[in-house]
Amino acid sequence: MSTEPTRMRVLLEPRHGANYPQILALARATESAGFDAFFRSDHLFGVDPEDASYRPTDCWTTLAGLARDTERVRLGSLVTAATYRQPGLLAAIVASVDEMSGGRVELGIGTGWYEREHTAFGIPFPPTGERFDLFEEVLEIITGLWRTEPGGEKGFEFTGEHFQLSGNRTPPRPAQTPHPPIIIGGAGPRRTPAIAARFADEFNGALGGDVRERFANFDAACERIGRNPATARHSAVLPVACGHSKAEWERRESVFGSDFIRRHSAVGTPEHVTERVGELIAAGADTVYFHIYDIDDIDHIALLGADILPHVRHASPAGGRTA
Repeated sequence: MSTEPTRMRVLLEPRHGANYPQILALARATESAGFDAFFRSDHLFGVDPEDASYRPTDCWTTLAGLARDTERVRLGSLVTAATYRQPGLLAAIVASVDEMSGGRVELGIGTGWYEREHTAFGIPFPPTGERFDLFEEVLEIITGLWRTEPGGEKGFEFTGEHFQLSGNRTPPRPAQTPHPPIIIGGAGPRRTPAIAARFADEFNGALGGDVRERFANFDAACERIGRNPATARHSAVLPVACGHSKAEWERRESVFGSDFIRRHSAVGTPEHVTERVGELIAAGADTVYFHIYDIDDIDHIALLGADILPHVRHASPAGGRTA
């Protein structure tokens, strides 16, 4: 059975209008509270696409700033759409931020889902099957570039349906070896687990539904290709609104923005939130992301760190996975 502590992380939803100073304040609060990592989503639309006051912030630009303005926490995206950036460029961006942070970056990446956002920013949005094909090519290119030794005779080359690369003798070189961890997740029972089994260092069970079943689908996909599922982290996302009084947690819940988030959240006292985290760990999660929606509520981060982290860090996931 693994003796590694459960990793507790903060996932910020900046789509409520967060600017860089607000994002930095939350990242530093995350670091001070003792969390393992600070992640953010990668979107260009706000929660309300019609809100003319919303100013989008680029995920990887802000992570680059955090790489220099924080000291310990790991940093990453949950998740970057594979459609948003050319894969060679994304490999270089992530490698650069990894170097800037001293090797603290992780890449959460998915197929992309928000068609209206793509259209508004002139980004092609292929049909679902084609996006999965593109996603696999993006992962092959990014990991291939990161693993390629510089100066080879031919360099890195790739020929696919969507992308062709040739003669790259100076590939991006991240600080981490062999490369920054890759996080892939989703609810699909077949293709997502199969792709994650090939490429992911962490499988995220996504929000809603049966996370235990999703972990089982991923584990089975690993076994089909001869991979030990214990070589990958298993993570879950938990929207949270915690407080010592009903007024406090209801205030934090009020910014969730959708009934779907509310149905799959932990709202209540620290004891209740701790219980919900325990349920995810019992289902197999060794990493839990607290999804935070109030972009100015530094006290919420401090509360979660003080009243919940000490009680969940040393819990072991179901099955006691070992590599």
